[in-house]
Amino acid sequence: MRDATERGPEIWLRGPVAAPEAEGPPGPAHARATARSFSWIGLHGGAGVSTLAAVYGGHDGGRAWPAPTAPRSVLLVARTHAAGLDAVLPAVDLFRRGEAPHGLDLDAVVLVADAPGRLPRPLAQRVRRIESVIDVYRVPWVPDWRLGDLGGRLPRETEPLARLTGAVR
Repeated sequence: MRDATERGPEIWLRGPVAAPEAEGPPGPAHARATARSFSWIGLHGGAGVSTLAAVYGGHDGGRAWPAPTAPRSVLLVARTHAAGLDAVLPAVDLFRRGEAPHGLDLDAVVLVADAPGRLPRPLAQRVRRIESVIDVYRVPWVPDWRLGDLGGRLPRETEPLARLTGAVR
C-alpha cells in the first residue's frame, strides 16, 4: 500500500475541457467548443510537424521548444518507425522530471504512420507502452499528404485529434 508521500504514475494534471455552449445553432459539439492552440514539436527530423500544423492548425515548432510567444500546450510528434518511437518516452520523461522549459504543458503524443498498413508486432508493442503513460493520437498514412495535397477530408481515424485541435472540415 502506498503512503501519502509516494507518487503514482500521474505526470501532470489536465485542465478543464470547454463545454459546448448551451445556446446556438445545432451542430457537432466539437465545432462549438473553444479550440485550444498547440505547438507541434517534432522528436526527430521528418516527423510530420509542418504537415500536421498546416492540416490541424497550431504552431509549427519544428524540432525546437516553442518560443515564449508560441502556444504553451505541446503536442510531441514522432513517426511510427523504431527510431521515432524510441524518441517518445525520453521526451515525455523530460516533462515528468520538470526539465522541459518552464510554462510548457505536454498534452499528448501524436504518432504519424511511417508507411501504409499495419505496424509490425514489435513496433505495435512500443506504441502500447507509450499509450500506457500518455495520451496518444494516431495519424494514418495519407498518400495525398505525401503529394502535398493537404486540403482534402481529414482521415476518419483522426477525429479525436481533430476534436482536440478544433480542426473542422
